[in-house]
Amino acid sequence: MAKAVRIVLMGPPGCGKGTQGEMLGDRYRIPQLATGDMLRAAVGEGTPVGLKAKGFMEGGNLVPDEVIIGIMKERLAEPDCDGGYILDGFPRTVAQAEALDGVLGESGRELLAAINLDVPDEEVVSRIAGRRQCEGCGKNYHVIFQKPTEEGICDVCGGRLLQRADDNEDTVRVRLANYKSQTEPLMGYYEGKGLLANVRGVGGIEEIFDNIRSLIDKKITSERA
Repeated sequence: MAKAVRIVLMGPPGCGKGTQGEMLGDRYRIPQLATGDMLRAAVGEGTPVGLKAKGFMEGGNLVPDEVIIGIMKERLAEPDCDGGYILDGFPRTVAQAEALDGVLGESGRELLAAINLDVPDEEVVSRIAGRRQCEGCGKNYHVIFQKPTEEGICDVCGGRLLQRADDNEDTVRVRLANYKSQTEPLMGYYEGKGLLANVRGVGGIEEIFDNIRSLIDKKITSERA
C-alpha cells in the first residue's frame, strides 16, 4: 500500500511554490494548503483558533506560532486531508517543523518528503522585481517573461501596470536574507530526518513539475509494502 502524499514544499520567495503546489494538488488529488489561506479561512469561519488569530491580526501583530499550529491542526483534521496534502511555505522554522511533527504524530501520520525548490538569488530578484500588475483588472505581467503588447499598459483593460511596493530589488534582497536565516536550519532539520529533496527550480514550469512528480512517485513506490 502506498504512503499518503504529505509534502512540505519549500523555497525562497518567487521560486514558484504556489504554481507547483497547485499542479501537484491536481496531479495527486490532494489539497494545497498555504498558511495565509488557512488563516483567512479560520478567521472567516470563526473557529476558536481563528478568533485568537483575528485578535492578533486586528491589533497589527504577527500571529504566534502556537496559533498558526492550532489552525494547521484544525485544517489537517478535515476529511479532504486524509489522502495527503501539499504544505505550501509551512513550516518556515525548525520550531514550526517540530510542532508539525507533534501534530502528525498524534494522528499516527508522517511526511513523505520536504521538497526544496532551489533557485539562485539573482534569479529570484529578477523574477520578483520584474513583476507588474494592472491597477484595473489585476492581471499579472513581467517585464521579461510576460510582457504586455504596449509597455506599461494592460492588454485586457488598458489599465496602468504598476510594481508592488514590496517587489522592488532592495526589499526582495531583505526578504531573501530573512528567508535564508530561517530556512537553512529547517533544511538541515529535514535532511537529518532523511526527508529533504532539492529540486532545481529554474527552467520550464512543466519541466520542474515533472522532476518533482518523478521524485514523489519514486518515494511512493519505495514505501509500498
